[in-house]
Amino acid sequence: MVEKKETVSIMDIDFLKTTQKIFLQNKLLPNLKNKEKCFVVTANPEIVMKTREDAEYKRIVQSADYVIADGIGIVKAASWKGDPLPERVAGFDVMLDLLKAAEEEGFSCYFLGAEELINEKAVEEVKSRFPKLQIAGRHHGFFELNNSDIVEEVKTTNPDIVFVALGLPRQELWIGEHLNTFNKGIFMGVGGSFDVLAGAVKRAPAIWIKLNLEWAYRVLKQPSRLFRILKVMKFMLIARFK
Repeated sequence: MVEKKETVSIMDIDFLKTTQKIFLQNKLLPNLKNKEKCFVVTANPEIVMKTREDAEYKRIVQSADYVIADGIGIVKAASWKGDPLPERVAGFDVMLDLLKAAEEEGFSCYFLGAEELINEKAVEEVKSRFPKLQIAGRHHGFFELNNSDIVEEVKTTNPDIVFVALGLPRQELWIGEHLNTFNKGIFMGVGGSFDVLAGAVKRAPAIWIKLNLEWAYRVLKQPSRLFRILKVMKFMLIARFK
């Protein structure tokens, strides 16, 4: 039976109408307990804009089981359409929720992506925060997307959750290409989350996040991200006036 999902379409991408808590309790945990496969895209305006430029990437994002609104720009766009989303569902926070649930329920996690040192430090931080968590394995992100050895390595560890930190668009492309070769597991692209866990990048203070200014904090700390803000601004203009 096809699952009924309440979504709002923004530039041909269907975003799940959910809160962070409900997403975990009603979608992800049942998936884990039933040992089902699941592809989660944590989409921000940059991802949506990339789908407008790349037809194959758009197809893969549209094939995901769930696309969640990881960006206040997505929430604003839904509001302008008169079909609002309950809240922003940040990918980093969903990852932490999954790690906590995995530790409590006995599920295992694989960490794929980022530089070797960042990956190693991120996993060490996860072990520190969640000491009883089962770590299935880890691997850095410097490989060709069609590298079958990487796929086999992940499969051999039989993980329940695979966090893929290869960045836009590689992480979604890797999941989309190889998902069918796995029998179970939640597969979620997590962008720069390993950098945050490793301490290489500092996440915005809570007050900035609460005020929906996390993007501004990132630009202040990483001026090189300014060009990405231009992409977000273009998204906002299209979403507002289309």
